[in-house]
Amino acid sequence: MDLDQTTNEPKMEKDYSESVKALQPEVEQLLASGQLRAALDKLHGLEKKTRAAADLWSTSQLLESMVDACGAASEWVMLEQEVAAMSKKHGQLKQAIAKMVQRAMTYVDKTPDEQSRIELIDALRTVTEGKIHVEVERARLTRMRVAVYEAHGQITEACDTLQEIQVETYGSMDRREKTDFILEQMRLCLAKRDYIRLAIISHKINPKYFQRDDTEDLKLRFYELMIQYDLHEGNYLEVSRHYNQIYTTKSISEDAAKWPGVLQNILLYLVLSPFDNEQSDMLHRVQRDHNLEKLELCTRLAKGFTTMELTRWPAVESVYGPEFRKTDVFSAQTDDGAARWMTLRDRVIEHNIRVIAKYYTRATITRLTELLDLGADDVEAFLSRAVVAGTIYARVDRPAGAVSFAKPREGEEQLNAWASDVGKLLGLVEKTTHLIAKEEIVNKIARAI
Repeated sequence: MDLDQTTNEPKMEKDYSESVKALQPEVEQLLASGQLRAALDKLHGLEKKTRAAADLWSTSQLLESMVDACGAASEWVMLEQEVAAMSKKHGQLKQAIAKMVQRAMTYVDKTPDEQSRIELIDALRTVTEGKIHVEVERARLTRMRVAVYEAHGQITEACDTLQEIQVETYGSMDRREKTDFILEQMRLCLAKRDYIRLAIISHKINPKYFQRDDTEDLKLRFYELMIQYDLHEGNYLEVSRHYNQIYTTKSISEDAAKWPGVLQNILLYLVLSPFDNEQSDMLHRVQRDHNLEKLELCTRLAKGFTTMELTRWPAVESVYGPEFRKTDVFSAQTDDGAARWMTLRDRVIEHNIRVIAKYYTRATITRLTELLDLGADDVEAFLSRAVVAGTIYARVDRPAGAVSFAKPREGEEQLNAWASDVGKLLGLVEKTTHLIAKEEIVNKIARAI
């Protein structure tokens, strides 16, 4: 059978549209008198002819009429049976099935009770299973089923059911709806505490899509979910980046009630991040933000971490504690907030160690305990971590009770330094010789005159 290039269905052999229009009043009369089965028999008889003739419009109208007849009569079991039977008919047109399913979906919210609703959704999901021409409808039906699971507190079942749908492969689904579906999958994974799958699913969304003006709500949802994930993983630098993306969103940056809290979170999670080139670069960029000047404590905190000066922890605790311990980041009411406050203490000490390593070549353990406000064992522990991380060079001489921060030169480096010194010495000798020769010539000329 030849295919119609516009619909990708078999070419229509005969037009039954007039017959369909003529049958409608008769069907309506039968339904009005309560003869549902007789009305369906009439529709079945003509549907068989339209299907054999590949009349798409007529077949679609008849299938939708069957759905409407059952739905109007509140015969939900019969509706499920009709949809299932019509979808299995030999040679049934794909687009006609899609329109029938779409019409049946409109009756999901009209069911009298939850049990009928669930049965209708499950029946439609069975019909659409494995059919690419109704993949979008199956995805929407799955979300309806998941909503029921979630309403009953069955988070695991809801999450597993939604994971069955791989919307990223659906070419017929709108990109916004596709993104919204993936965000829902991420949300349920978070509710289930399946953080590994959440991380995998998050890579299905391209952040560049959020550059469009009509995606701000999706962007905010995405980064809120990613913030919760990275907080669980302890990736504070990533958390800061996510807040930065939220901060640059137009609806946030233009709202004077929202941006201060977001900007504060950017800075707080940034200083909680371990020191490296990326963290340092981002911290300096945040410090240059003019809005930061409006947040006095945040400005002082950023300056303390970007200036190579000692920042004593007792002073930090007394200055910033009363205010920051009220925030969600360092909340004194939660275990996570208390843990992050102690992490801030560690970051302050690590900053002080970098400052000491810059200005000292050698220092005693006793002196370091005074500068860092720590015990001798804690000083060694922090020094060891800094050395392992590669942020400083240090060697501890326990018998002498001292720490050396001067990095010894390698052989090649030492030779290069000597070569440079010898080169400078020879340059000075040559210049001195030239000046002596010049002076002798001047004296000879003077005596000759």
